[in-house]
Amino acid sequence: AIPTEGVRHPLKGCKCASRILISPYLPQVSGGNKVLLGTCAQPLRSEEKVTVYFINRNGRKITTSSAKGNSLLDLVVEQNLDIEGFGACEGTLACSTCHVILDLKVYNQLGPITDEENDMLDLAFGLTDTSRLGCQVCLSRDLEGITVRVPDGVNDMRRSDDAGPTL
Repeated sequence: AIPTEGVRHPLKGCKCASRILISPYLPQVSGGNKVLLGTCAQPLRSEEKVTVYFINRNGRKITTSSAKGNSLLDLVVEQNLDIEGFGACEGTLACSTCHVILDLKVYNQLGPITDEENDMLDLAFGLTDTSRLGCQVCLSRDLEGITVRVPDGVNDMRRSDDAGPTL
């Protein structure tokens, strides 16, 4: 049986604690497909695709797409993009490794930043006025063709004794 205490819905808008409770049951819920339990996860994903252009840490432009309703983190995992260390906490708002930088117009289209996301962004390498966490940016038709820049480095506590930026 799938635990339901504290869970609003197994795959939609999960609370961080709920994500941990449900993780072992994902194959039952998602039909065996790898699904990250970020805030954008939905029980029925749209077949409509949204094109996203990533500029990785090496300055290389990567063109990709993912279903409307996925997060940017879902897209990186689903497409196996070569962005080292991206999404270390798997969308549980426990790190800042999925930090992305957006154009001002795109940033202003997104919903407000939660206190939890702000707390994690405070730890991000290369923070800007238009920074967001990829696990919190949900793809929609309005975001078709956006460019997402990955910062030059990442603060990843798993990589160094002093938790400094990894370039």
